[in-house]
Amino acid sequence: MSSRDVVLGRIRRALADVPRQETPEDVAVVRDYRRDDSPGDPVAVLAERLADYRAAVHRCAEAEVAPVVARLLAARGARSVVVPDGLPEEWLAGVPEEVRRVPDEAGLTPHDLDAVDSVVTGCAVAIAETGTLVLDAGPGQGRRRVTLVPDHHVCVVRVPSQVAGSVPQALERLDPGRPLTWISGPSATSDIELSRVEGVHGPRTLEVVLAEP
Repeated sequence: MSSRDVVLGRIRRALADVPRQETPEDVAVVRDYRRDDSPGDPVAVLAERLADYRAAVHRCAEAEVAPVVARLLAARGARSVVVPDGLPEEWLAGVPEEVRRVPDEAGLTPHDLDAVDSVVTGCAVAIAETGTLVLDAGPGQGRRRVTLVPDHHVCVVRVPSQVAGSVPQALERLDPGRPLTWISGPSATSDIELSRVEGVHGPRTLEVVLAEP
């Protein structure tokens, strides 16, 4: 007997008492998931989980986002930065004029984006439990490609308002009809010998600015 036969047999036994004419819509499924298993302060947990994923975490007041972003781009030596539509103008107020702003336009190709040094975005929600940033292409977040191609991503998270303690809590805030990008640290992969390589499927460097009111 194959593994497939075993699995299908279990499914048949589990459905043995279900009338053949019954459809999934006929029975309401109780979804009383646990909403929050994160211990302690969600913002502190988020910062810890992000650091575990090798993201660089910077905490500041919301009024200090501009100098922090300017410092991060300068430290990177960025000469160009993608600016998604709807990104708060004040976040880039400290960036020198000689740093080229690249609007997130439909005509941008992966080749174009590969030539850009950095991208600055906001997010839809950040999940403390898993250290995950979720972008939904809303204002200030841009198309998915702008957070996958440039090698340096600076993401600003307004805390605590944009922080959800757990995945179920985050899902309640998200629209499944939107293009969701889930980011847990910089892009990384490992081969069979567990040699870690970063930057293969997305930015090599992820910096998260936790902006408090």
